[in-house]
Amino acid sequence: MRLAYNLIALDVDGTLLTDEHKLPKDVKEAVREASTAGAQIVLCTGRGPMGAFPVLEELGLSGVLITHNGAATVRSEDRAILFQYDIDKKDLTDFIAYCKAQGIHYDLNTAFDMMVERMTDEAKAMYAHHKVEPIERSFDGSLPDGLVKFTLFGTKEQMDAVQADWANRPTNLQLIRSGDLFIDVQNPDASKGTALRRLAAEIGIGREKILAIGNYYNDISMLEFAGLGIAMSNSPDAVKDAADLTAGSNNEGGVAAALRTHAWTRE
Repeated sequence: MRLAYNLIALDVDGTLLTDEHKLPKDVKEAVREASTAGAQIVLCTGRGPMGAFPVLEELGLSGVLITHNGAATVRSEDRAILFQYDIDKKDLTDFIAYCKAQGIHYDLNTAFDMMVERMTDEAKAMYAHHKVEPIERSFDGSLPDGLVKFTLFGTKEQMDAVQADWANRPTNLQLIRSGDLFIDVQNPDASKGTALRRLAAEIGIGREKILAIGNYYNDISMLEFAGLGIAMSNSPDAVKDAADLTAGSNNEGGVAAALRTHAWTRE
């Protein structure tokens, strides 16, 4: 047997991790098997690097991560930013005003820093699950430079309402539903698929040699770009439709079975 793919792109939440944010032993072993055999493992996540590094470390790996839904691609060894897509700060004014008026929690992100203006108990628990500690600061003055993501957090019903509210509002930014409880606002050129395409070109790997696994709307672009795109069974129908195949769910170690079934070719 030999590897059929030189690069394996893996989403984190809802894909590698269970709903309890745990990394199953079988998934860890399967990912390491592929890495040991020579595949470059690239985590492609809506998380920032500080929330993704612990997952990479738990896998026992290092290397490149595509973070913030493709807005910042970084190297774990020296934390260098390989490329990123910034937000024009003036385009966030309406979003900040909207969140304050609606009482919706939000955070602002540079490639490595997450900032919040206030914390709720729900937000504290969410950040703890993601193993990040936001910096608390006021946004009444000027916003920081190098922003790559603005994230709204709340109940599914709140995020559904936000999505409906902004469907027809003019904005220079894109809204990405990165989970039932999250909406990310970013540069319209940023996506996991765009970042994966750019990374593949730089390291000389053709798309036919890329396998990608994900579970949510922010994964569609990378599933469509990869030579083989696999959606988890816990994915919305639109994500499954964009993929070539469907794997088991994140709670039953679907990534492990998918890798052992499709990442290898028998000679």
